[in-house]
Amino acid sequence: MRSIKPLKRFGQNYLIDDNILNNIVNEINPTPEDFIIEIGPGLGALTKHLYELTKNITLVEIDSRVVDELSIKFPELEIFHQDFLKLDLNEIAVRKNTKIRITGNIPYNITSQILFKLLENNNVVIDAVLMMQYEVAQRLRAKRGTKDYGILAVIMQYFTDINFCFKVSPNVFYPKPNVNSALIHINFNNLVLQGIDKSFFIKTVKAAFGNRRKTLKNSLSNSIFGNINFNNCGIDLTLRAEQLSIKDFLILAEFVKNNFPKI
Repeated sequence: MRSIKPLKRFGQNYLIDDNILNNIVNEINPTPEDFIIEIGPGLGALTKHLYELTKNITLVEIDSRVVDELSIKFPELEIFHQDFLKLDLNEIAVRKNTKIRITGNIPYNITSQILFKLLENNNVVIDAVLMMQYEVAQRLRAKRGTKDYGILAVIMQYFTDINFCFKVSPNVFYPKPNVNSALIHINFNNLVLQGIDKSFFIKTVKAAFGNRRKTLKNSLSNSIFGNINFNNCGIDLTLRAEQLSIKDFLILAEFVKNNFPKI
């Protein structure tokens, strides 16, 4: 394990505890019919446990130092030597003629980008069982009005069902990270928004939280929607974004769409 040193630039902290690995596999509960993509398998600690249950796994690994070793360990598996953020999930789903399950001990520095990529592809992604930084996991399930309630909370809670599985100590990683971790199980809902599309709803939420300490009116006026008159939007503009419910954001997004149709 320690012959290949994890690289900080890839956000690598190898998971080395078999009990935790078994718990992750139990949460995934793979069947032979499932198609699984593992993000950042590293030296294959989690892959090994999954491989004992199914061979229908594709690995996505950016670190060239471990790709050959993974190929030797798991000769039956397809391996993409590339950045997961650049992977075409729709193309893979069409080629495999199935939807995708995602797992991985993901790089904590790109957690948000990975989550947004999965949201963008929720038509082909069933669920994701991910190890992430504990604080980020807390933000995903934050309640309205709390300091952690923000863009990720609103968007993820609308488009997904989130299950907080368990907290994980730094002691089960090599090297030990400076933060606690958590395993999260996310089920993606292929929702159809009435009158607005998914990307537009996301832009509206981001605009509302653009100036977090300011009122909604100030945040929206400093956003890409700054030329819209929000006086009749149906939402109290003196509130801050963290005070809005998801229903409020849906109302706001519909108003913006109707008044800014070219976005």
